[in-house]
Amino acid sequence: MDAESIEQAALGVDDGAPLAGWFNFHFEDERWEWSPEVARIHGYAPAECVTPTTDLVMRHKHPDDRPKMAAMLELVRRTRQAISTRHRIIDATGATRDVIVLGEHLHDETGAEVGIHGFYIDVTPIGQDGPTPERDYQRDISAAVSEIAESRGPIERVKGMLMLAYRIDEHRAFQLLRWRSQETNVKLRALAIQLAVDLVALEYDETLPSRSSVDRLLLTAHLRVGGSSAVAS
Repeated sequence: MDAESIEQAALGVDDGAPLAGWFNFHFEDERWEWSPEVARIHGYAPAECVTPTTDLVMRHKHPDDRPKMAAMLELVRRTRQAISTRHRIIDATGATRDVIVLGEHLHDETGAEVGIHGFYIDVTPIGQDGPTPERDYQRDISAAVSEIAESRGPIERVKGMLMLAYRIDEHRAFQLLRWRSQETNVKLRALAIQLAVDLVALEYDETLPSRSSVDRLLLTAHLRVGGSSAVAS
């Protein structure tokens, strides 16, 4: 077990990948594509090979959230703006899941905006998505206590920031950070340090920065690791 896995164990996080995946929505023909992870979030097994459509995606929205999400989709159709939302879905098994959906513009080879590329992130509160397998990491953790103590600071700070921005619990905040680390192949600690710098640099008065500002930083922090810490506008 490497130091980063030990650190994750010490923070009480299971070693399975966070339940997050990508999707594409094409404006011209309203064609959807989603990764196996997004299919899983919607309750489908990999062998089912379900093809997403606008109708299917909307049918999975929680009835109380469906009008809001229908209005957002219509706004995206008209303005082609990026997506930032938190809402509930009902998966294929009938379970209610809490998801964050982040999306930015999808460009073709000429640079034209042709759709939305984004991510579904399952932030269903722990305890509602099944038990986490128990694992015994005590020996490895004990051997790395001093390293963990030195490295937890930046991660803990960013976890708190993400908890506030997305209204999620501590465990899901860590999963969100770890997902970006794995997705971008950037060390967790380095990504946390950069994201903390970026978030602190946001300008705001009495009102907290918009969640879309946090989305943008979360999705691009890896591009600034090891380079300029300036926040792109």
